[in-house]
Amino acid sequence: MSALSIISTIIGWIYFACWSLSFYPQVILNYRKKSVIGLSFDFLLFNITGYACYSVFNSVLYFDRLVKNEYYDKYGPPIPVQQSDIAFAIHGFVLTAITIIQCFIYERGNQKNSRIGIGLAILIWISLIVMTILGFSNVFTWLWVINYFSYVKLFITFIKYIPQAYLNFKNKSTSGWSVHNVLLDFSGGVLSLLQMFLDVADSGNWNIFTGDPVKLGLSLFSIAFDILFIIQHYILYHKPAAKGYQNLNENNNDDNNNNNNNNNNNNNNNNNNNNNNNNNNNNNNYNNNNDNYYTNNSDYNNNNNTNTSDQIIINDNLIGEDGE
Repeated sequence: MSALSIISTIIGWIYFACWSLSFYPQVILNYRKKSVIGLSFDFLLFNITGYACYSVFNSVLYFDRLVKNEYYDKYGPPIPVQQSDIAFAIHGFVLTAITIIQCFIYERGNQKNSRIGIGLAILIWISLIVMTILGFSNVFTWLWVINYFSYVKLFITFIKYIPQAYLNFKNKSTSGWSVHNVLLDFSGGVLSLLQMFLDVADSGNWNIFTGDPVKLGLSLFSIAFDILFIIQHYILYHKPAAKGYQNLNENNNDDNNNNNNNNNNNNNNNNNNNNNNNNNNNNNNYNNNNDNYYTNNSDYNNNNNTNTSDQIIINDNLIGEDGE
């Protein structure tokens, strides 16, 4: 194994790490916010379809001897797929599936897949099923079939970023969407492209680019759209608008401030309730005092009436005695 081949392998696993880690910031952001608002559902639908195709292409070309021989006959060695490519594709499919599950669990507002996105995804899946049937029917070679899968992945790589870019433009914000996955994705794209050039330099075979156009296209499209997203986040929508971008720490601070305000409001409400209770107690005491006052007045009046009646009776008796 040559030095360039060793360096290519190392770079392959580094780009695998960057591209694989690029999925986690969005998953963590969704988990911490308990919300997927701001994340395009069409992007996820296209993404899981693309990674399913990419997993099939890499796995079949790397492990199936028949397909590998068909590739050698057409393009010559080496095959452009390495173990890091297989690991990345399968890992991307799993993480995208986890993100889709989060969309069913967390708050998503009024967001849903567009009719165009759903219709396009259905057409893609129908074409994949038809091509697989034609492969089993020996109408096309399996190399041709898996190449079709790779072209679908290449097409999806181009269109899947458009819904997210449009959503950012529409909201004039990148809120709800992690910029860290873009930075990692950009790094992975650059390293993947570098690995392909090292493989060409080591083998002298430029068919590596034409034999695996999806890997080349994946790198170029990722780099191009990542640059667009970086411009949107750091330049165009850097200052938050009414519904603008807030990073995770700002969201946490806002949540803490809201919690503190709610606690203060609750304390004020409790104080108001205590004051109301005190007022009610004072009113009750006042009413009791009034009742006592009226009771005393009644007793006083009764005593006065009794005394007056007694005096009248006594005076009547005295008058009667004098009269006798």
